[in-house]
Amino acid sequence: MRLSTKAVAFTCAIMWGGLLLLVSLGDMMWPEYGDDILDIAADIYPFYDGPGGIGPMLLVTFYGLVDGLIGGFIFGWLYNHFAGRKEA
Repeated sequence: MRLSTKAVAFTCAIMWGGLLLLVSLGDMMWPEYGDDILDIAADIYPFYDGPGGIGPMLLVTFYGLVDGLIGGFIFGWLYNHFAGRKEA
């Protein structure tokens, strides 16, 4: 069975970007919520300095969408590459 790399890429983008968006929104409502996740994101993504308003929330969401899109595409491509091989 082969996967649609486009569908996997968009699914991962929505899931990872959505997770970072929800954690950022939660952090805006409850200042201690999700600080560890957002601190890790600040270590990974350039120009994102951690929680602190709408601008950083949109930036980390954008990074999550792009990161999930690329990661999902690579995952789907690798899956199809290995699933397509026939056993000898």
